[in-house]
Amino acid sequence: MLSELHEFYSQDIEAITLLLAKVSHRPPSEIQPYLDAMLQQLVQSSPEQPFYETATPQEWIAAFQEWVESHRELNLPTLSDEDISRETIYGERI
Repeated sequence: MLSELHEFYSQDIEAITLLLAKVSHRPPSEIQPYLDAMLQQLVQSSPEQPFYETATPQEWIAAFQEWVESHRELNLPTLSDEDISRETIYGERI
């Protein structure tokens, strides 16, 4: 992950390193390990984005199908037509 940061933000990281070297009166070679350690810690502690923010439509479909399949494994009895009839549900109110 740190190598990806260096790849995508190499100019920014170099600018930060030079600025820190200037402020601290230390050579950039001394600053770089501390900056790398700090970036690594920040990357490791950053929370992952929730599924609903990053999922593609195909991932949503796959997740829904997996959820449906997980309920089929329960082997629950199905309801009869009588059990779901209007008369059974509403009784004498109709």
